[in-house]
Amino acid sequence: MKTRIWLVWLLLCAAVAQAQEAEKKLVYKLNIKQDITRATWRQTQQAFAAADSLGADLFLIHMNTYGGTVLDADSIRTKILQSKIPVFVFIDNNAASAGALISIACDSIYMRPGGSIGAATVVNQTGQAMPDKYQSYMRSTMRATAEAHGKDTLVVNGDTIYKWRRDPLIAQAMVDPSVHIEGIVDSGKVITFTPSEAMKYGFCEGTAENVQEILQKTGYENSDIVEYQPTWIERIIGFLVHPVVSGLLIMAIIGGIYFEMQTPGIGFPLAVAILGAVLYFAPLYLEGLAEHWEILVFIIGLILIAVEIFVLPGFGIAGISGITLAFLGLVLSLINNVNFNFESVNLSRVGVAVGTVVGGVFGGFMISLYLSNKIFGAHRGPFKTLSLQAVQQVEKGFVSIDNSLLLLKGKIGVAKTVLRPSGKVEVDGEVYDAVTAGEFIERGEPVRIVKVEATQLYVEAAG
Repeated sequence: MKTRIWLVWLLLCAAVAQAQEAEKKLVYKLNIKQDITRATWRQTQQAFAAADSLGADLFLIHMNTYGGTVLDADSIRTKILQSKIPVFVFIDNNAASAGALISIACDSIYMRPGGSIGAATVVNQTGQAMPDKYQSYMRSTMRATAEAHGKDTLVVNGDTIYKWRRDPLIAQAMVDPSVHIEGIVDSGKVITFTPSEAMKYGFCEGTAENVQEILQKTGYENSDIVEYQPTWIERIIGFLVHPVVSGLLIMAIIGGIYFEMQTPGIGFPLAVAILGAVLYFAPLYLEGLAEHWEILVFIIGLILIAVEIFVLPGFGIAGISGITLAFLGLVLSLINNVNFNFESVNLSRVGVAVGTVVGGVFGGFMISLYLSNKIFGAHRGPFKTLSLQAVQQVEKGFVSIDNSLLLLKGKIGVAKTVLRPSGKVEVDGEVYDAVTAGEFIERGEPVRIVKVEATQLYVEAAG
């Protein structure tokens, strides 16, 4: 009899435990504890997708931010408003500017005592307010976000009153200093609420010291918490966009191009340069810094440099334009500008970008010159067999040019291209590389071959 009672008891305990396990809820937690950027938006998308796949009962944002880019914050707030999973936010100290917009989009807001929410005026990286077209967009977005939570129905003295759950005018006043709300804010100031003020005016559901306290207050105390962890790709992107790493990648690009020109046909240095360019631009593109046209500017610059080297001997407009465009492409890709609008760009950020590119290019050239001797140097470099080491001395009968070229001395030809001072000339129906003593000769003008040396024709105007 006792055995049966114990067996029934054990079965009941197991059933209760199973029922409790079945009722256990899942909370998915995302940390936003940095400036709002393209990376934050990308990670938010990944977090919501993971929460949906796990069947989470609550999506909790643990926030502490002073703001960030409005476009990315707007994308995040839209994602929150469209979420089928309830979204709570725990403001662990600050939810300013873009952080305030995201917080207002959430279903419930909880704040740590001493925290703040508001001050959503759009500013540039120096802290100065942006032109009104930016403020107008932020004002309407804040109003629309507050309105999205609808109205509460209240009965006062028998009368039915509809009250905004989150007052759109207050939300607008977090952006617009011209808004005056009696007893809340005077004209000329923007709203920043403390926790008690936010609770009083409907922009906070309560205070808490930590996430567990929020879950206890909202009926999720026995929930499992799954926290979003950045993927290895996100970590790699964060590593690659560091200015030091960007500078090293520029060195790889310059060094690869230099070594490929020194040892044409090997292919490995060019592959290094291409890989460096991909690793430089790809993470910047994903971060929203490098735009299509900035990458295109860099590529066009390289093409012009190649044209100047291989097609138009000398150094003219194509070469100068190519270097300028390649440099601009590298610099602009590090700056968060919109086309050529630099209103929101901090000058210090421009300085960092220019310094990174200049340092990378200079370092790339210096290292390339040093390593070219170490790697390909005679009797020393590990790749010395890739370059000719033997010396063919004239005394032993070796000559460095085709003997037929020597017969061109004294002949009259015509400038096939502009000589400035190098270019191409045509003699007896054949085209040759040529250089003047410094004078410029226009295309089509007659020239005289005055010297032949090391496969190079030296010419002068024959007119």
